[in-house]
Amino acid sequence: MGLSTTDLGTGGNGLPKTISPGNHVLKINYVELEDFKFIDGAKHLLLHVETQPIDGFEGFMLDKDDESKGRYAGQIGKVKASQYAYADGETKTGIKIQRDRSILIFLQGLCKTAGINEWFTEQDGKHDTIEDFVEAFNATAPIKDKFLEFCIAGREYEGKSGYTNYDMWLPKAENKKYAYGEVEEGKVITFDESKHLKKLETKEVKSFGDDDDFTTPTKTSSDFSLD
Repeated sequence: MGLSTTDLGTGGNGLPKTISPGNHVLKINYVELEDFKFIDGAKHLLLHVETQPIDGFEGFMLDKDDESKGRYAGQIGKVKASQYAYADGETKTGIKIQRDRSILIFLQGLCKTAGINEWFTEQDGKHDTIEDFVEAFNATAPIKDKFLEFCIAGREYEGKSGYTNYDMWLPKAENKKYAYGEVEEGKVITFDESKHLKKLETKEVKSFGDDDDFTTPTKTSSDFSLD
């Protein structure tokens, strides 16, 4: 059997199958809570996003174990709602931080921007845990086909296949500009590589910008801050 030349990390037209830091128009397919191993109970909120459909593009399979389910129509990515994990704690100035409330505030802002704030309001008192709320968001929130404009920040890391991948997150608001907003509304931060991308310093790696298994980097203690 000859070497396969398909599914090598690009989806046609030389495009990578995953997004990289920058300005993008994206939809959110679902959100996910991920444990932050350095602090008990801390969580990252991951947005699983996808670009608009691309002509002639062959994305990752929707289910890597079942090709019959088809493929993504656009590039995909996993983006943290914040660079830092959500956790209960207290800032240096004495302000108390509540993990679940912080996550709900983010989701409330997302729902408002996407025009589905009514759904968020209807969830009041319905869910006992933040995990239950996120499960309901994925199951019932009418957000899956709503495209928003995003500024994605991140850092480079070397994936297990030797390619350069990206750990990505939404940057903090600055100068009345935000990490996401309605398309062409003019309220989204303009990506600036000098501020929004932490580059690898060890060596240059020529790459397609993604791995076939769509992995994420090992989380470090720097992923948490109460500042």
